[in-house]
Amino acid sequence: MTETHSRLASAVPLFTTAQVLCVGDIMLDRFVYGVVDRISPEAPIPVVRVTRETAMLGGSGNVVRNLVGLGAKVQFLSLVGDDAAASEVATMLGALPNVVPMLEVEQGRATSIKTRYIAGSQQLLRADQETIRPLTAHHEATLIANAEAILSGSTGAACTVVILSDYGKGVLTPLVIQKIIAAARQAGVPVIVDPKGRDYSLYAGATLVTPNRKELTEASDLPTGNDDDVIAAARVIIERCGIAGVLATRSQDGMTLVTGDELSPAGQVHHLPAEAREVFDVSGAGDTVIATMGAAMAAGLDLVDSAYLANIAAGIVVGKVGTAAVHADELVTALHHQDLDQAETRVLSLDQMAAQVERWKAQGLRVGFTNGCFDLLHPGHLSLLRQARAACDRLVVGVNADASVRRLKGETRPVQSEAARSAVLASLMMVDGVLIFGEDTPLEVITRLLPDVLVKGADYTVETVVGADLVIANGGQVVLAVLEPGQSTTNTIRRMTAETL
Repeated sequence: MTETHSRLASAVPLFTTAQVLCVGDIMLDRFVYGVVDRISPEAPIPVVRVTRETAMLGGSGNVVRNLVGLGAKVQFLSLVGDDAAASEVATMLGALPNVVPMLEVEQGRATSIKTRYIAGSQQLLRADQETIRPLTAHHEATLIANAEAILSGSTGAACTVVILSDYGKGVLTPLVIQKIIAAARQAGVPVIVDPKGRDYSLYAGATLVTPNRKELTEASDLPTGNDDDVIAAARVIIERCGIAGVLATRSQDGMTLVTGDELSPAGQVHHLPAEAREVFDVSGAGDTVIATMGAAMAAGLDLVDSAYLANIAAGIVVGKVGTAAVHADELVTALHHQDLDQAETRVLSLDQMAAQVERWKAQGLRVGFTNGCFDLLHPGHLSLLRQARAACDRLVVGVNADASVRRLKGETRPVQSEAARSAVLASLMMVDGVLIFGEDTPLEVITRLLPDVLVKGADYTVETVVGADLVIANGGQVVLAVLEPGQSTTNTIRRMTAETL
């Protein structure tokens, strides 16, 4: 399992190569936060004392937010009204990197607004303002033409996955769905659908649909109470509706991936247990699932690996309040944490570590940094870490990722995965933070963190220590730690090999 985590963690950066076409119903999600400390004298209802309000993209817009957070590039087709909410939506889309929005504007239509009232972490009420009707024939033809142009490559922008985010508000009419799926199949591009309604034959030809348990029950007319029920219901959808696969999201029971003959000759079933440690809000979790599936598949991962990542992403997002999005560094961090027993860990992504280092420096603490493969922890490593910690108030340790170790040490290394190595280091009292880096040297990490103290072994000189010039120019110090004679991972492995011969 550990090898799977390491492999998938190293695949997440590939999401930046993903090119996704997303089509669906966009909304504006408003969140009104407050405190409830009394009951209304007018009726037996809580009185919310509003403390703040926020707004963000919802519906298919939240799918786009998740895609961007994961690093994908997105071309986005949708429909809005001619109102203030539409202007707000357009502004938010314009602020997102790597998104090309193509919004049709329909006169007289109300852009969907969903307002949620929240006290603490509890959602009390949702109020909807929207127009629910199919888009006009003119807008339908324009949207189809834009999608077909993208899929044919005539716009010059590549597309390797299509996501249809159907919230039933009228953008994804039967004709729009049919034409886009047909164009995608002709182009050899997989189509992933977050479905709506009971009739999934509308999505015939799609690669994958991602219903939740309730939606799967309604669409199949079958119970979905246990694993066997879910499998049977998914197979009915596959056979009856002409869909290649079903990824059923099942809340506390995780997710189940069922594929038909088109995707795997014998048909396969994969159960993925729930990953959330604590659930605060499931709003938008389905958006995160389909976005992660889309980004992963567009980056070249297969269905099973994509579903595994989507399951972990869903576990992250339900631990947040509101229509939240997941980010690539959170996904990598979560993969590394799969092998840890404790909830609180000191293994962080580069972004998270940079923020932590800033907090430490703001407190007047000297931050030290050292790095290495740390494949088999031995007394020489411990001596280095003790000397490093003695030179600073907080010590951050950079660990070479598995792929980096292989490049530096050969194909037989590492002996232990990056998750295992970082977990062991994080358990040491002299270590305050651990991060994993994929490059052969920690230059990018050092540039980002700018530690006050940079520590390497005395087999280096100050001039040959990577990043020494940056640290010194920033007023920092380079410390060369005394080495323990005869202690190295290579020697340890050599002795172990000799003993087995």
